Amino acid sequence: MRKNILALTYWDFDDALVQTYTLPYLNMMCEHLSDNECIYLLCLNKKNKASISFQHPKIKLIAFSYYPFGAIAVLYYSWMLVYLLFFIYRKKITHIHAWCTPAASFGYILSVLTKKNLIIDSYEPHAESMVEVGEWSNKSLAYKILFYLEKKMTQHASFLIATTESMIKEYAVYRYHFNPDKNNWFVKPACVNINVFQPNLEIRNKMRNNLQLENKIVGIYAGKFGGIYLEDEFFEWLKVAQEYWRDRFAFILLSSHTKEYVTEKCRKYGIDETAIIHRFVPHQEVVLYLNAADFGITPVKPVCTKKFCSPIKDGEYWAMGLPVVITKEISDDSGIIEKNNIGYVLKNLSQEEYSNSIKQIENIIHQNISDKIISIAHHYRNFNTAKIIYQKIYS
Repeated sequence: MRKNILALTYWDFDDALVQTYTLPYLNMMCEHLSDNECIYLLCLNKKNKASISFQHPKIKLIAFSYYPFGAIAVLYYSWMLVYLLFFIYRKKITHIHAWCTPAASFGYILSVLTKKNLIIDSYEPHAESMVEVGEWSNKSLAYKILFYLEKKMTQHASFLIATTESMIKEYAVYRYHFNPDKNNWFVKPACVNINVFQPNLEIRNKMRNNLQLENKIVGIYAGKFGGIYLEDEFFEWLKVAQEYWRDRFAFILLSSHTKEYVTEKCRKYGIDETAIIHRFVPHQEVVLYLNAADFGITPVKPVCTKKFCSPIKDGEYWAMGLPVVITKEISDDSGIIEKNNIGYVLKNLSQEEYSNSIKQIENIIHQNISDKIISIAHHYRNFNTAKIIYQKIYS
């Protein structure tokens, strides 16, 4: 039977979530397509769609505009759904493969109307997560609609690819009344390309020399603040680290936040901004800066639903041999870090715990256990896990 796949995301094409969290898996799916079969990738872009340059023999890009939830968004996405209905029939789509539940909401509606198979990838809670981190109210229309659709899509999907086993056996069972005995689910944490993310001593020496980091203890964070991520607490932790290590400390911050934002946070918490290397770089350059670092930090807010997520950055840190400071009960990662003593899990967000984490990281750096940490990435974040799943679904 001929296969044509409509891949749905809720992200900008240039976003790292597409570049590193979607495209590598689409390439794996392409291995099970013949020359006359195709994947159509839908992205919601915040900038000019005409500026996107992408070519692939089996992946075609469909670019729409992104609108935040509101009246305009409802009208625009309603029109988009009508377009996609005709598109599914015109392109003879056989499978709808959606990343995360916001995009899967579109996928669920399209699947019900067209009777096409729905596969939900990177399956984790979104509606309740938005409430827990303070972005939505549990009385808001956005929350009520998405939570309702999450329950319906869970019952309807042909396959669920969860980021953790507990997402199925705990959250989906108790919040969506899902029956795990259906055996239509898999577990795939956020994998990492270990051929790209691997330490390189030559690059490390060059980067540390260029950034004037010789004889420094260097931390790194690649990501955002706010939403699901800590904000003020991160800078409080940074202040404690700087007070402990003093002029031996430097921190690489790879973030889209403005210089003014970082300057204001440093001023507020009495941080010497000269110790902060603030850049915003394409994702393919992140590995260069990771080579220069000694440890990473994953400042995800420790709310209940984050137990069921899978941070991409942890796999990248581990693949580079970096110990990680993380908040408690984040995915399976907090447990892996604590069990293997490859970082520090913050029991709470306090000055005492920040200090404990810094002392533990210093001990781990002196132990030189990078090979052990890299082996953790190979075990838990290897792309082979994903390849097996897509083979079972699409062969």
